[in-house]
Amino acid sequence: MTDAERAPWLTIIGWGESGISGLSAASRRALDEADLIYGARRHLSVLPAMNAEVREWPVPFAEGIPLLLAERSRRVVMLVSGDPFWFGAGASLARHLSRDEWEALPSPSTFCLAASRLGWSLEDCTCLGLHAKPLNRIRPSVQPGRRLLVLIRDGDAVAELANKLNQWGFGDTTMHLLESLGGERERVRSAAADGELPLDIAHPVAVGLAICGTGAAIPSTPGLPDHFFEHDGQITKQSLRAMTLSALAPKAGERLWDIGTGSGSVAIEWLLAHPQNQAVAFERSPERAARARHNAEALGVDWLNVIEGTVPAVLSDQPQPDAVFIGGGLSDNLLATLWERLPSGTRLVANAVTLESETLLAQWQASRGGELLRLELSHAAPIGTRRGWKGSYPIVQWRVTR
Repeated sequence: MTDAERAPWLTIIGWGESGISGLSAASRRALDEADLIYGARRHLSVLPAMNAEVREWPVPFAEGIPLLLAERSRRVVMLVSGDPFWFGAGASLARHLSRDEWEALPSPSTFCLAASRLGWSLEDCTCLGLHAKPLNRIRPSVQPGRRLLVLIRDGDAVAELANKLNQWGFGDTTMHLLESLGGERERVRSAAADGELPLDIAHPVAVGLAICGTGAAIPSTPGLPDHFFEHDGQITKQSLRAMTLSALAPKAGERLWDIGTGSGSVAIEWLLAHPQNQAVAFERSPERAARARHNAEALGVDWLNVIEGTVPAVLSDQPQPDAVFIGGGLSDNLLATLWERLPSGTRLVANAVTLESETLLAQWQASRGGELLRLELSHAAPIGTRRGWKGSYPIVQWRVTR
């Protein structure tokens, strides 16, 4: 039998609060013909009696994968919420299967149902699935005038989200509470983030947010104001950071090594550039490493990986980067190690402030090429009753592609 002739043994069915009555004819037929049906407890609670064997999917989710794969000889149906491939379980299942092993029959997603209830254009909304992720990940999207649709865990998470909006200065935000969309228990209510929330919010719940307030929104351009970061002075300052990020040129899905991360500011802005970006930050000071982690969590990019230790030793066994920034720990040994290990095409940016470090970068630029810049910044400061320019230490920056 050819691959084209082989029938998929697994059918992934999008399951909504309306249960079997909301399914398409194709989805009902798959259920009728199944030998085995998997689903979460709340999905199975509204599944009528079937001829197939019915099993509850275990928690955590990953524990069910080997159990599912062991059933390849049977016709299996997996019930998942709404659209399996939009913040659903579809991708988690598909990565373990060849493309001819499965088919998906989606139902309307919660985002689709929420937008239709609120009268919002879905393409103009930011959609976030945070039912199993930290709520701080919403932080970069909290911008005045924006509309967000957010999947969250339960009623307690709604209250936690309201508290965060108030802490960030967006207590005027309207929160639309969308419970059990598409089912008999559907309920849509609204409240201000700084007002009283209902105490009987039922799961599953999504929240529509019409963001309003005077809090500090995170700018979308490189070079966040320094006040967004806790630091002890070991930070790449705003203007220099903007130029450094421009030189690093983050692209979607790329990985950065941030060596001598300090407050984590460069790595954090790299992650803010695109939600699929990755960053590994290296820092020898445990106190600074902890501060970098805290800053990442506060700004909604908690997946920053902070490694404590001294370079170049701690670089071993780390996944290869697309770009490297050296903000601290610069040495001839470090540059030699990087030049030997980094794959061709890796972008490297190094900043130096001391004469010794400047000399080192000048020597490496002379032998390896790239661009050497001297960056000097001044700001207006009082001189008696008048003002004059007060300069900061000049920075020498080496930009090169391996």
